Amino acid sequence: MPDHIQITFQQINSEQQDMLIAQLAAAGFDGFEESDQTLRAFIVSDHFDQAMLQEIAAQHQLDFTTQIIAEQNWNSSWESNFEPVIVDDFTAIRAGFHEPIQGVEHEIVITPKMSFGTGHHATTYMMVQAMREISFKNKTVFDFGTGTGILAILAEKLGAASITAIDNDDWSISNAAENLERNHCNRIQLGKADALPAEQVFDIILANINKNVILDHFASLNRQLAEGGIMVLSGLLEADEPDILAKAGQFPLTSLGKKSRNNWICLIFKH
Repeated sequence: MPDHIQITFQQINSEQQDMLIAQLAAAGFDGFEESDQTLRAFIVSDHFDQAMLQEIAAQHQLDFTTQIIAEQNWNSSWESNFEPVIVDDFTAIRAGFHEPIQGVEHEIVITPKMSFGTGHHATTYMMVQAMREISFKNKTVFDFGTGTGILAILAEKLGAASITAIDNDDWSISNAAENLERNHCNRIQLGKADALPAEQVFDIILANINKNVILDHFASLNRQLAEGGIMVLSGLLEADEPDILAKAGQFPLTSLGKKSRNNWICLIFKH
């Protein structure tokens, strides 16, 4: 694995953190650590664009520090700080070195490598909440931007007949494959790709990415959503909602509701 670069922003409030995470994720950053007034963002060194980062930081009038993190040290540090994620009494996400978590319907065990989908982030939390309200039994599912594979794994646990999960990041695909095996999944087809699989139609589409990627692929997402199918979208800030709703209005989609958490939103549509 290549080295990662750690970018640290200090003296920032929670709203600035949310905005930065959205922008940095769109710019290729694949991991985030949030603490009081501090945000650390991580990106594979080969993908790092100094000029783009400076432009984003300037928009918020923020300074940052840069540090190269060797892959082995970086992942070891992340693992040691990973805490279980509990989504209501529905789903718990923990590492293998944690004790089993009681009192939840589903438990997902992962190797907690730094990735946007480990469950700590509000968007993953809301996606899991939304999935609780949907019937997955015998349904076909597409997980667009699978990250660590958590949503695909949960879809299988909820009874989906088949799940197609893709990501365009080698690190995410490697981690997702490890997590699928760890959770004994056998109905998930995992692959590296930038676009939706051609000619396939799905009963349920899950996309926890970011506004720009969702808008760019909205027509394809709609085209490959079955009649009566459900699409769940997140990786979106409150400020992104008007643009997403305007785009959705161009297609035969009905809004089934919205979830909000820490300035982030999750939107649910039915075809």
